[in-house]
Amino acid sequence: MAIAPRTSLWMAGYSARVKPSEGVEQEIWVKALALEDSAGQRSVLVTADMLGFTQGLSRRVAQRVERAHRIPRARLMLNASHTHCGPVVERQLAVAYDASEAQWADVDRYTEELENKVVAVIGEALKKLRPASLSFGQGEASFARNRRVAYNPNGPVDHAVPVLQVKDSRGRSVAVIFGYACHNTTLGGDFCKFHGDYSGVAQARLEKAHPGAMALFVTGCGADSNPNPRGTLAWVDTHGGSLASAVDTVLNGSLRPVRGPLRPAYREVNLVFDTPPAQADLRERLTASNKYAVRHARDLLARIEREGRLPSEYPYPVQVWKFGEDLTLIALAGEVVVDYSLRLKRELGGEKLWVAGYTNDVFAYIPSERVLQEGGYEGAGAMIYYGPPGPWAPGIEAGIINTVHSILREINTSAR
Repeated sequence: MAIAPRTSLWMAGYSARVKPSEGVEQEIWVKALALEDSAGQRSVLVTADMLGFTQGLSRRVAQRVERAHRIPRARLMLNASHTHCGPVVERQLAVAYDASEAQWADVDRYTEELENKVVAVIGEALKKLRPASLSFGQGEASFARNRRVAYNPNGPVDHAVPVLQVKDSRGRSVAVIFGYACHNTTLGGDFCKFHGDYSGVAQARLEKAHPGAMALFVTGCGADSNPNPRGTLAWVDTHGGSLASAVDTVLNGSLRPVRGPLRPAYREVNLVFDTPPAQADLRERLTASNKYAVRHARDLLARIEREGRLPSEYPYPVQVWKFGEDLTLIALAGEVVVDYSLRLKRELGGEKLWVAGYTNDVFAYIPSERVLQEGGYEGAGAMIYYGPPGPWAPGIEAGIINTVHSILREINTSAR
C-alpha cells in the first residue's frame, strides 16, 4: 500500500534539511506478508519505507491487530527500511527538525493515516492466505562501508544478503524477502522528495523481474555502515541494482527448504541509561550555541517538570521467529550497529541465521560495548536527536545478547 504523503510534509532523518518535502520521486510502501504454519498459527511480517516505527505506533498497531485478527504480539514483526527520504512519524527525532507547529499538526494527521494503512495492509494480507512453500539462501553485496573511520578506517561490516522466497502451489514466486546491513541513506539532506533509497530501487527491480511477486526489504544491523559512494540518484540506482542482482543470484542458485512450525517470541528487556545530567547542567545548556543541544535540554527539563525525574531505563524489544530447524530470524529494535549481527553469527552459526535491526521501535542508536566505549555519534552523540537523557550504561551489549540466548533456549525447550 502506498504511503507517500500527497501534501508537503517534513521529512525524516536529516537535521540538515531546512524545508519540507517537494513531491514524490519514487513511491514508498508499507507491505505485509502473512504466514500460516501447519499448526494453523498465523504470523505477519510488515516492512515499510520509513525511518522507523515508534514505540507508540507499534503498540497501537499491535493492539488493533490482536483485537481484529487474534494475532499475538510475538507473531507481528514491524521492520522499517530507514530511508531518510520518508515522512516524519509522531515526534521521532523531533529535536532535529525546524518544523513549525502547523507542520507538526500535519505530521500528527499523517501518523494517524499511516497507522490505519498499516492495519489495513495486514488485514488484506491475511485475506490472501494460500498454500505456499518457503526456501532460504544467502548472497552478498559489497557497497556498505563502516562509517566510523575516525576509530577504525577498516571497521566491521556485514555484507550478507539473506533471502527468503515464497512460492505458491504451482511453483511461482509470490514473495521475496531480503535484507542488507547498511544505512538506507544514499541520498543526502539536500534531497527533498520522497524516495525509498537503495532498498526502494531494489524492491522495484525485483518486482519487475518477477511479475506477480512482492518484494519486501528487512533492514539489517547497519547503524554504523553507509552506502559507498553516495549522494546522487545515480548511486541510488547503482546500489539498488547491485542488491537486486545479489538477490537474484540467490534465487537462481541453491535455496534450502524452510519448514515449520514458526515458533515466535517477543520480550522487552530494560536497557539502562548512564547517569543523567543534573538540572543545573541542563539549564546551562539552554544558552548553548548548538540549537539541538538547547532543544534537547529544554525537552529534558520539561520532562522533569512533568514526571519528577528523567527515565533511568528503556523497554527494549527483542523478537525471534524460529522456523523449525531451518531458519532463525532475530529482530532487534533501534539503530543496531553491526557488531551484534557478527557476534550472533559467531555464537549461533550464520548459515541458518538472519539478524535484523530497526524492528518494532526505532528510538535510539544501539551501540556495542566497543562502540559505547569509543563514543562518537553512534556511541553517544545521536542521543541528543532521539531525546533520551544521555548515553547507555555499560553492559548494553550483554543485556541484549543474553536476552536473545535466553529466548532461544526457551523456544528450543518448548519444542521438545
